[in-house]
Amino acid sequence: MGLSHRIAFRLYAANYCARRLHSLPPVAASFLLIGKPRNRCPQRHRHPLIGDGWWTRFSDSWWWQEFLPQVLLRMRRRFLNFESAYLKLKNFSLLINQLVFFTMCERLLMQQQKLTSLYTLMFFNVIIYCVAYVKEVVEREDWTMYVNIARTSNVRHLALSTTKMVLEWTKAVTFIITVVFLLLVMGLEKGLKDYSPTSGYLFLTGVYFLVTEKFSTKIAGSWFDNKKFEPFEGMECLYWPTLLLASHLTLSTLLTLLCVSTFNFRLVLLSSFTNLRVKYRELRDDCIKPLQHELATLSPYRPASRSEVRRHDDVCAVCLAPMSSARVTPCYHLFHGDCLRRCLKESNKCPICQYHL
Repeated sequence: MGLSHRIAFRLYAANYCARRLHSLPPVAASFLLIGKPRNRCPQRHRHPLIGDGWWTRFSDSWWWQEFLPQVLLRMRRRFLNFESAYLKLKNFSLLINQLVFFTMCERLLMQQQKLTSLYTLMFFNVIIYCVAYVKEVVEREDWTMYVNIARTSNVRHLALSTTKMVLEWTKAVTFIITVVFLLLVMGLEKGLKDYSPTSGYLFLTGVYFLVTEKFSTKIAGSWFDNKKFEPFEGMECLYWPTLLLASHLTLSTLLTLLCVSTFNFRLVLLSSFTNLRVKYRELRDDCIKPLQHELATLSPYRPASRSEVRRHDDVCAVCLAPMSSARVTPCYHLFHGDCLRRCLKESNKCPICQYHL
């Protein structure tokens, strides 16, 4: 490095340090650095045979100690901001997650066929749409096409009534067209060109689609919540999302590791972000932390033994449902774990005797 390059580099370093520390003006700091370089690291002993190698000079340089950490810190901040914005787009992130998983299955099980993942994802979404519309029609109680101005009034709102009619007819026509399209595609002998998925591919992608799609997970979650499994103490609404996201993360991890053997590193990197990193952050922030907080709320109250529950022989005083498992308060009253958790959010007193817990 020539003398002019050294002077220019020291001037740049002096200006950077002066802007950071605000202790010296840039010109004074530059003259100080040119006259006498600053020792940013303690003096190291030279090896008698090797001397100062290139790595020693590089690690002692200002670029390695100050400039590179600042660049990495800025890159990390931008990445976290992008990740937070991506997490807010729930539907878009879910679609990308499913598409990446289907693409990995395609690379592993159907290497000769392209665009199979797109066709399969579209097919599954169409089926879910039809099932959701049929469920909505079956469960509908109010079939009137008019919207009244108020509940106690018989005056109809013209604009809202027209909008509701248009929306209802649009949904019905869309459902009919979708069903006709499915029948035509499935009824044709050749079907879609170059689309012949194997049963293993359809099973794997179908299972992942069912455990990630909102409609199916909502139905399964309501069933899981109504079962009231004893180990969960009535907190199925907190355990179910945790188990669901853990299954997403497990399936995506196994498939990503298998994709490494195909040397498709771009797909592996994409899956590492969309299917692993994002799902792990959702599992940690939205499920595990709230669950740990609620369990910590119940930790001061010991679980009741089976003999205590049988001896109590009564319903929960909060929900009036029979108890197979319960928590015992210091005033020796028994409640469901979930009922006690909800009561503690409102007050720190026992729901029965108002003892300060």
